[in-house]
Amino acid sequence: MSNPHAPYQSLPPEGEVSSLGSGPARTDMDRSPHQSDPLRRARLRWRARRGLLENDLIFERFFSRYEHDLSDADVGALTRLLELSDNDLMDLLLARKEPEGDLADPDVKRVLDMLRTA
Repeated sequence: MSNPHAPYQSLPPEGEVSSLGSGPARTDMDRSPHQSDPLRRARLRWRARRGLLENDLIFERFFSRYEHDLSDADVGALTRLLELSDNDLMDLLLARKEPEGDLADPDVKRVLDMLRTA
């Protein structure tokens, strides 16, 4: 059985030279849109891998449906959600809780709605 995440296992951290292509290393200064940069998309997918299978399944469906349509604001909101623990994230994904505090902004709520309907 093959590992569906195998293509993303050897990604270098931001700012390091990638063996996936030639040219200068990408940095945060490189402001190309998320959807036009396959390396940035792969890093986001890698970061979305979770310890709970249920979260992994939700993210796989989400990326299959929305990956190429995500705006930079969506990626920022998704990144904020990925900073949560697996259990807190699952509570939000399953609508057991709603975003509070710093997470209660329109970008996070929009991405959360996308995740819930994916």
